Amino acid sequence: MRHGNVNRKFGRERGQRRALLQSLARSLVLRGKMQTSLAKAKEVRPMVEKMLTRSKNATLANRRHLIAQLGDVRMVAKLIKTAEQYKDRKGGYLRIVKMGPRLGDAAEMALIEFV
Repeated sequence: MRHGNVNRKFGRERGQRRALLQSLARSLVLRGKMQTSLAKAKEVRPMVEKMLTRSKNATLANRRHLIAQLGDVRMVAKLIKTAEQYKDRKGGYLRIVKMGPRLGDAAEMALIEFV
């Protein structure tokens, strides 16, 4: 039974799925917004929001945890700099805007960006 198992699989194995989500998170932190499928946007939003909440309190342990998730010290520095804008905000740092279907395969597209 799949009780409480709500993650999307994207037709990939676990390592490939982790690499995909890490890549999406890095792109979002680097650029501030990106266009992707709606399912991928919905999957990466809680991940990045938890990272941003953790980066608001930039202790050494939190920095190391973020480096393990993002894989790059420069990305973590950029995320901590971004977190300064949201120091008074309790959550909801990202916005997902639906864009309509993609022409090739009619997948629902979305724009995910920082608020």
